[in-house]
Amino acid sequence: MFTARPIGFVSSPYKDTSQVPKGLGAKHDAEGVLKILPEFEAGLLHIEGFSHLYVIWEFDRSKDYDLVAHPPADDRRPHGVFGTRSPRRPNPIALTTVELLRREGGNLHVRGVDMLDGTPILDIKPYLSNVPEEKLRRGWLADAEARRK
Repeated sequence: MFTARPIGFVSSPYKDTSQVPKGLGAKHDAEGVLKILPEFEAGLLHIEGFSHLYVIWEFDRSKDYDLVAHPPADDRRPHGVFGTRSPRRPNPIALTTVELLRREGGNLHVRGVDMLDGTPILDIKPYLSNVPEEKLRRGWLADAEARRK
C-alpha cells in the first residue's frame, strides 16, 4: 500500500455537494483551476499539448462507504457502488475528465470540474482512448435514459 499525498488542489465554483450537477443529462461545464504545488510543477512539462485530462482526486469530505448506492440518475434504484460515481466508496478516490483550456505556470485552467473547492488532486494523466465510440456501453445509465424518453 502507499500513502497518497496531494499534488495540488482544485479551485472550483462549488462549495457544497448540493451545487454539483447530478443525474441524467447533468452538464459538467463549470470552469476551475487545478493548482499544482510548486514541487510538482515540473511534472506539467508539455501537458498543454493535450486537449483533455484525467484528474484523479480524493473525496476528502466523504465519510464511510456503502457497497450499494442509489444514484439520482436512476430514480434511486440500487446499484453496486463500483458501477456508480458515488462518493461513498471503500477508497474515497474519484476520476474526472476535464478539458484543458490553458496552462499558467502551475495552474491548469480547465472546464468540466465536478469537485468541491479545495479538493485534493492525487494525479493527472492525459486523456487517451483507443476504444471506438461504437464499442462503448453505458450500462444501467442507458436503461435509465431510455425510461425517461
